[in-house]
Amino acid sequence: MEYSFPQKSNLHKFFNSVFITSLNMRIIEFKQEDNWIEKFADESNQLKMKLGDVVIKIHHIGSTAIPGNFAKPTIDIILEVNYIVDLDVKAAILKQLRYKAKGEFGITGRRYFQKGGDIRTHHMHAFASGSKEIARLLFFRDYLRAHKFKASEYETLKLSLATKFKFSSEEYTQGKKELIEKLENEALVWANS
Repeated sequence: MEYSFPQKSNLHKFFNSVFITSLNMRIIEFKQEDNWIEKFADESNQLKMKLGDVVIKIHHIGSTAIPGNFAKPTIDIILEVNYIVDLDVKAAILKQLRYKAKGEFGITGRRYFQKGGDIRTHHMHAFASGSKEIARLLFFRDYLRAHKFKASEYETLKLSLATKFKFSSEEYTQGKKELIEKLENEALVWANS
């Protein structure tokens, strides 16, 4: 199946929504760890166990899903569900798991959740199965996994911006916008080839 995306990049919108925080605190710290995959698996198992048949699939995305790369120590998750309203009914369970609901948070049809308070250990993006947003984010992740040079280019830019904009998530995010859009377009072509 061939995918096409709307003109305006929602991937940048996604990353922008993830990194908006207070400008008065240090917001960007990068680590290189081998156990991010394991941490994702643990969280995924908890979500499956607590949410049951609402969950179709859980995906690990973001920089922690790119083996060997430096990343903010935050696990990004896509929760794929049959119907987004089914997840709304499970709000109390997600609250027990320490997720804070943020609504659509700038992307229609999404439910966005944060875990970990100001430290933000997890970002969870829930979409109904079949959403183009799921495909977009997975193509981006898979493209970086398959093209180590591109992943390194993205990592290098993020590390540079993190040093330059330690206290400004907005400037950090703006600095990534052009490269994210370029990589997103490359990922789309790659996925459709």
